[in-house]
Amino acid sequence: MNIQKQQAMRNVLVALSPLCLAAIYLFGWRFVAVLAVVGASGLLSEWLMARRYQVKVTESVFVSCVLFALSLPPGIPLWMAALGIAFGIVFGKMVFGGFGKNVFNPAITARAFVYISFGVPMTARFINPQIALNWFPAGFGTWLTGADSVSAATPMATGAVPHLNLLLGFTSGSFGETSALLIILGGAYIIYKKAANWKIVAGSLLSFLVLQTILWAAGHPNAHDPLYALLSGSFLLGAFFMITDPISSSQSTDMGRWIYGILFGLLTVAIRVFSNWAEGVTFAILLANMFGPLFDHYLKQAKAKKKAAAKAKTGGAA
Repeated sequence: MNIQKQQAMRNVLVALSPLCLAAIYLFGWRFVAVLAVVGASGLLSEWLMARRYQVKVTESVFVSCVLFALSLPPGIPLWMAALGIAFGIVFGKMVFGGFGKNVFNPAITARAFVYISFGVPMTARFINPQIALNWFPAGFGTWLTGADSVSAATPMATGAVPHLNLLLGFTSGSFGETSALLIILGGAYIIYKKAANWKIVAGSLLSFLVLQTILWAAGHPNAHDPLYALLSGSFLLGAFFMITDPISSSQSTDMGRWIYGILFGLLTVAIRVFSNWAEGVTFAILLANMFGPLFDHYLKQAKAKKKAAAKAKTGGAA
């Protein structure tokens, strides 16, 4: 199989590797099985479609697979994980013509498909090794940590998990969303390596904190304190690793990047607080993906008109 190399995608994989190790520590070796199944299904799906289009498989498929695996709850059935990534790769990427042409982020497309189609498994939560297994060997000594696998409350729903646990990852959640610290460190790495644009991340974080603070200060019952809301759920994973996808995001203009990031942050808070979904990141990313290209188009168009008007004015004065 001939795979097109992409250094930026390799940098993202390096940044995600600590989260993968943390997923094993926090939840057990089952994460490796999920990642292997997702990787095989995703690679096969892209390869079959790439043959059809007579294009190369790109290394971006591995990033999509790892991100999707990290976004899944520990109890997800393996067949469901395989079906989800196949859908995300085919309908979120390859039907548009492959890498560089897709509108939507493939990993988040896969997650949305599984979330909508299989709601109960996607909301199952597993308790953390600090309670179940002590500090060592934690998940490295078991297939899967102890589980309340039907309806355990998430940090977003309860608002009762200590901030330090949210920072370090000792809470319920999906494989890769629990440790805010590792997400931030990995995100800083890909920004440093220019695999992600800092303007998108900054716009996301600022708009999220501003709107969350306003709603919390106003006493809205569904609005947690801003720091708790920032550290819990999958917002940070989305802000650093998904919304910054170089293809499905706004990338042609700096103003477009700021607006794109701000839109994602605002949408996440709005969906979390005002809808029936406690976690709004998935739908916020898909909605932002839809508008990202429009921001660049109209901003470039406005810039071209302004430049043409200035040129005409200068010509008229001459």
